[in-house]
Amino acid sequence: MELLAEQKRCLDCLVSSIEQLGGRVDIPKLEQIAELIIQTMRGPWRYFHTSEHIFEVGGSVDPIEVLAALFHDLVYVQVDQGVSFNISSALCPFVKEVRSQLVIRDETELPDDAMYHLVASVFGFIPGKTLSPFAGQNEFLSAVIAAKCLEPFLPASTIAEITACIEATIPFRPVSPSGLSAIELLHQRLVSINRDFNLGWRHSEIVEIVKRAVRLANRDVENFASRNSSNFLDNTWNLMPETNHELIHVNSYTVAGYRKSLQKMEGFLNFLKPELVFQQFMQEPDDETYANLIARTRKNIEVAKLYLGVKLITIAILEALSYRMGREIPLSTMMGELRAPGFKISVLEDYLPNKQIAYPLETQLEKEVLDLLAIGRNQESPYDIKNSPVATFIIKSIGFAETENFLKKAQEFFADPTSSEEFLSYCAPDVIETISSGVMKLFDSRKTALGKVKLVHQTVS
Repeated sequence: MELLAEQKRCLDCLVSSIEQLGGRVDIPKLEQIAELIIQTMRGPWRYFHTSEHIFEVGGSVDPIEVLAALFHDLVYVQVDQGVSFNISSALCPFVKEVRSQLVIRDETELPDDAMYHLVASVFGFIPGKTLSPFAGQNEFLSAVIAAKCLEPFLPASTIAEITACIEATIPFRPVSPSGLSAIELLHQRLVSINRDFNLGWRHSEIVEIVKRAVRLANRDVENFASRNSSNFLDNTWNLMPETNHELIHVNSYTVAGYRKSLQKMEGFLNFLKPELVFQQFMQEPDDETYANLIARTRKNIEVAKLYLGVKLITIAILEALSYRMGREIPLSTMMGELRAPGFKISVLEDYLPNKQIAYPLETQLEKEVLDLLAIGRNQESPYDIKNSPVATFIIKSIGFAETENFLKKAQEFFADPTSSEEFLSYCAPDVIETISSGVMKLFDSRKTALGKVKLVHQTVS
């Protein structure tokens, strides 16, 4: 029922938007497109880039924004582990695989397809180009499918406007060597495309096309500027299993698997500059709004970096302890399974003391991160609890001032797992003793539970 409801919603968006744009409506064909979109967005690895995301990004005001949003995440190679079978046939005439990379076909191989050449011109992509997952590959392929799907219903000029919106969603691009931003370069290309494809836009219309693209692109990443850092972390936790598929196997992913997902996200946030998240073009958005977006993004990133740093220290201790038993130990072995309704099970936090803060908090950032660890993010995730009782115990014991040096030691251990005991010797002995004792008590509780099962079996016999 949920699938059918989403397909109906997608169809309504397609029909309404095309009608508003004066296009031709063919319900049976649009039903096929709606099914294609929703089936793809409901792929098994999609946690954040879902059908709900495309509806949120598109809004409900501008039909071009609505249509661009429906298609903008259709291809996500890293998440889907390739291109969905349902959409690959539409891309094969234009793209081929060479040594596990997607490459635009050479000029002699490309068909004489007006829509494809229009999309490639909007993106500035040329024949023979090797596509990069981090430089527009997914957005480009999504735009090609959008153009081919919408070609029977809308004129080329409108499809170019939709394509511009999708191009603008390529994230986190620095200023070019020429000193122009990605959105300014898009504006330049649209000026050329207007001439080369005879689209008939006035200069003022091109400006508005770019401003619309900025609005859509900024809506695509609006969670970075959440007023509540807990909301930002909720989205971060939804993103992690998209590229760390081991996390989907609840209660069976390893300590190291969970750690690697945290490492990837922490590394990304340490690399990301807040100024590269949101875009601005000719006062869209205005200076004050843009400055506020950047300021909130910077604050959320700082919270997330410290939060993830503490989580990495925590998982480093658990991973080092787990190496005393083996190399591929499930995290649930060390911490207990995720609790489910109707099942009473022991977990590691049951055996940790309710410790008072040993070192006073020095900043609002530290207070906010401790609250996030102790109280939790806003939402539970399917693969993880929202609060962090072990991390809370550790940070209350060692204080935030130690986290930077502690994290460096953890990173050294991650790079050389044979140094697990050396890493543990660096940690405060009482912290290690309390956690290892808690894990052993957890094991004892399982032993006791198994003994009860044996006793019941003997009684029944």
